[in-house]
Amino acid sequence: MSKGSFDYEFGGPIGALATMIFLPIVTLLLTYWASIGHLEFNNILPSSDTCSSQPGTMSFAREAFINSNVLCPSCLDSQTIVSCALVVLTWFGFQVFLERSLPGEIVFGAPLPDGSGKRLPYRINGHLAFWVTLLVLDVGWPHWVKVQNDDKEISSALVFGRAPLSLLYDYHSTLAFVTILWTILLSSYLYLKSYGKGLLLAAGGNSGSPFYDFFMGRELNPRWGTFDWKEFCELRPGLIGWMILNAAMMMKQYERLGYVTGSMILINIFQGLYVWDALYQERAILTTMDITTDGFGFMLVFGDLAWVPFTYSLQARYLVDHDPQLHWTMLAFIVGVNICGYLIFRGANGQKDAFRRDPNSLPHLTFLKTKRGTKLLTSGWWGMARKINYTGDWIMGLSWCMVCGFESIVPYYYAIYFAILLVHRSIRDDHMCQEKYGDDWDKYKAVVPYRFVPGLF
Repeated sequence: MSKGSFDYEFGGPIGALATMIFLPIVTLLLTYWASIGHLEFNNILPSSDTCSSQPGTMSFAREAFINSNVLCPSCLDSQTIVSCALVVLTWFGFQVFLERSLPGEIVFGAPLPDGSGKRLPYRINGHLAFWVTLLVLDVGWPHWVKVQNDDKEISSALVFGRAPLSLLYDYHSTLAFVTILWTILLSSYLYLKSYGKGLLLAAGGNSGSPFYDFFMGRELNPRWGTFDWKEFCELRPGLIGWMILNAAMMMKQYERLGYVTGSMILINIFQGLYVWDALYQERAILTTMDITTDGFGFMLVFGDLAWVPFTYSLQARYLVDHDPQLHWTMLAFIVGVNICGYLIFRGANGQKDAFRRDPNSLPHLTFLKTKRGTKLLTSGWWGMARKINYTGDWIMGLSWCMVCGFESIVPYYYAIYFAILLVHRSIRDDHMCQEKYGDDWDKYKAVVPYRFVPGLF
């Protein structure tokens, strides 16, 4: 396909480049704003008086960036940068070790889009890795202590206990910064790897534009043997890391206050259950667009490893220093909102996954049989709206924001961002389904006319 006829997304090569610059900056800004509790633009870059270079020059811009505690945290402290980088890489390596070593079921994914009918095998043990991770961090963290024997001789002994997670609060922004650097390095490796012979490329990431293809991802399923980079990163380091960051913020709040607030407990329960559910339902991800269609480039690498853990944990980070001390009646209402969202989200996704695996398992549901031979649900959850699962997901996300009260817009970034993301993703899905099913998709939309909310939208 020529560059002129390529169906670009995200504003094409220029939009992709702008997004790659913009998103890391937004991530670091959000971690800063969560720490101070409000939007603040004046102190992002140091004043010109603190820089020795001439304003308006490249040297000045570089010096201002390095001296910024927001955009380049700890850049003047190489020891902290190196330590945080080792933490991030060790965490990633630990999750790889668990994926490779823990027992798990081998599940085959959807047929590859090259028409060969081939299905790739995936090692499904994320749920077990989730619990092993929590066990290690709670009681299996190794550290050395000084002990004294009966002869009053002092020696060192290796003991195991709870990990000092509150340090993740202390170095939160620096950890985000080095994680962003790691995503750039990993994306670069995957881009270069995609030029190997005989690899299956993603249709959406093979435009011929380096910036665009780097962003979208050229190779559909980059692997080392049976290790699938995309499926692993989609659920393991970032998603579990998000929950661990939340736990770290809860520990820090306890250290400061001597107790944990209701809002902090709820955010850890809500998001902890969300992470657990994703890993428990790991095989369901194999039929999602991220796995079956999108290449594995910066868009997914950054999203999985940096954006998810460091921006989705924003509410917990905010609550450490700015807890609204909500009344129990408001907390109970928020619990109801979250349960409502979860029932919609899990009910719809569970129904879709069960129907895809065995349509005969749900004989009470009606469907539209397409010319391709596939079946589109027209009743149950999916008869209400074409993206009813997105609606449930957004309602859950709104409840996460609500636990932070209503004094600052910062914690509500997630509800705002997620609404934009889901609308954009639904448009992408609709476009792909139109190409895939043709007139049958028009018939389906006539039967199920609403996208998100039955009767409204």
